[in-house]
Amino acid sequence: MRPSLPLALSLGDPAGIGPELIATAWAARQVHALPPFFAVGGARLLAHAAARRGLAVPVRAISDPAEAAAVFDEALPVLDLSEGHDLPYTPGEPSRAGAALALASLTLAAALAVEGKAGAVMTGPIAKSRLAEVGFTHPGQTEFVAAACGVAPEDAVMMLAGPSLRTVPLTVHVALADVPRLVTRDLIERRGRIVARALTRDYGIARPRLAVAALNPHAGEEGKFGHEDLTVVAPAVAALRAEGIDAEGPHSADALFAPHNRETFDVALCMYHDQALIPIKALDFDSGVNVTLGLPIVRTSPDHGTAFPIAGQALAHPGATIAAIRMAGECAARRQSSAIPA
Repeated sequence: MRPSLPLALSLGDPAGIGPELIATAWAARQVHALPPFFAVGGARLLAHAAARRGLAVPVRAISDPAEAAAVFDEALPVLDLSEGHDLPYTPGEPSRAGAALALASLTLAAALAVEGKAGAVMTGPIAKSRLAEVGFTHPGQTEFVAAACGVAPEDAVMMLAGPSLRTVPLTVHVALADVPRLVTRDLIERRGRIVARALTRDYGIARPRLAVAALNPHAGEEGKFGHEDLTVVAPAVAALRAEGIDAEGPHSADALFAPHNRETFDVALCMYHDQALIPIKALDFDSGVNVTLGLPIVRTSPDHGTAFPIAGQALAHPGATIAAIRMAGECAARRQSSAIPA
């Protein structure tokens, strides 16, 4: 399945592994049957990053996303920006100028998807502390893209997806001590609806099966290890089921991700960051994709960071970037053919 429009790829921090992995993905485009895409900004950087990795990747500047498809078979299309045009390639050495280029790339890539000029957006890995120095005020790229779409941050749902597993952390970058207070019936029900709808619209699963993890060990063991699973999680699951959503739980998280259990659900809703990310990274580290559900556009990102210490050394694995591009294309194509409104 291929979208009718090319995908927009933001660079991420140019001193990280994002540029070299974009170039590597283009070089592997035929092997992985990737849909046409273009990078936003950094033509010179991308050329240098490819050369540093030992790849012969011709880079061609385009002035409009509509040109990307015609260029894609012969060269990596780059919609160049005045921002950072002459920025040198300094892998492993992040700078304020590099952060400004990363923010400009992210801003335009998201805008092009929102305006219907790109089929989807794949965002490269950023350093949030660096972006904050140049005016980035969001907790992360998920919230930034949601704001660009006019979507409230609580309705932008992070899903981690790999070949073996999909997980959704209901709370993300918060202290573990705050999780019991933040996990409410409304949160579980609201996120459950968004996830179920997205799996149908973007992944073609007619009746998604949601497994809801317990907050406490052994699902609280009837209140012995905490009451939240009895008073919050179980009622939320019952409410989702009453709405016709195939939800089950709360499931004790220590057994939920065993191979025979993973076959019984399409996605696991987890109570906190590590409960969701540890299993996905253990199983699918080099092919994990961060997908934002609940948006009017498709947005994916490789599930890894900038990896400054290994940038420019041809050590970074391209699997997650390739998977993020492929998944963005597949989801965008399904939306085109779906009768479910965006």
